[in-house]
Amino acid sequence: MKQFSSADDILEFAIKNEQDAVDFYSKYAELVRKEMKDIFLEFAQEEIKHKARLMKIKEEKIFTFSSEKINSLNLSDYTTSGNFTLDLSYQDALILAMLKEKAAFKLYINLSQKTDVPFLKELFLSLAQEESKHKLRFELEYDEYILKEN
Repeated sequence: MKQFSSADDILEFAIKNEQDAVDFYSKYAELVRKEMKDIFLEFAQEEIKHKARLMKIKEEKIFTFSSEKINSLNLSDYTTSGNFTLDLSYQDALILAMLKEKAAFKLYINLSQKTDVPFLKELFLSLAQEESKHKLRFELEYDEYILKEN
């Protein structure tokens, strides 16, 4: 498992995850039900904003951890595995979206617990809440259009 060696490493990881989410939502917006297309595009825009917030923190160098805290971050808890292709079913796309949002939520909760800077704690909790709302939206869609069909 990858160990982070600095706060910049952690922020780079979070920034990359946000960009991956932007790419995912942008790509799959064209493949989902018409009613969900706007949701996917809206979430892509929200992930762009998350990325910008994280990049600002990184540029301003206001996020620091001790080495001990950095090494306790479990990278595998915040990623989804696999290569994603355009031939995912709608069900699989929703499942993948839920997994991505859950991973992002867990990352931001963990980061909020590892900083003593009130502004950063509030920011990470806010990002976690937004990711949680995204996951809930996909869960509702899954329940409404996948589970009801079965």
